[in-house]
Amino acid sequence: MESRGNIFVVCAPSGAGKRTILHRVMGADETITLSVSVTTRPPREGETDGVDYEFVNVEMFEKLIAEDALVEWASVHGNLYGTRRSELDRVANSGTDAVLELDVQGMRTVRNAGIDVVTIFIAPPSVNELERRIRTRASDSESQIAIRMNNARDEMAARGEFDHVIVNDDLDEAVAKLEAVIRLTREN
Repeated sequence: MESRGNIFVVCAPSGAGKRTILHRVMGADETITLSVSVTTRPPREGETDGVDYEFVNVEMFEKLIAEDALVEWASVHGNLYGTRRSELDRVANSGTDAVLELDVQGMRTVRNAGIDVVTIFIAPPSVNELERRIRTRASDSESQIAIRMNNARDEMAARGEFDHVIVNDDLDEAVAKLEAVIRLTREN
């Protein structure tokens, strides 16, 4: 029987660079896999269904909730996000390490469910830099930016609940720090 992999929960405010860091780390390490979350959010340009997210409608998401098929779920920025139990089991039982890309609510739910996870918070260097990054992406309306910034302040207030905090003020350094956390976890 293959050994279970480690489960890493990575959280960050929208625009902190979490996806960029994760793609760099996973591109250099084939033994770590991103758990594909389910969402009601429409795909952004370049996102692929089943790879970046599993994109579903609200009715399908509500069916997953009713069937207790999700280990965690939350409403974030007006959309629903969740992690299928079957996806978490598939990745964890493959012997590779799994990354769950969650919000703070999701991290708390997974941790409270007694799942053995290593939690990592990716923080922006400042709130002003975070807002600049969100605006540069040019994919959100002013009202969405306001929601994201309000949520970011709440998320940053919870950073003390995480096992590790990585400030993304230099991308190469942030990638190296995440790789170090993964390496140290594997050694223990």
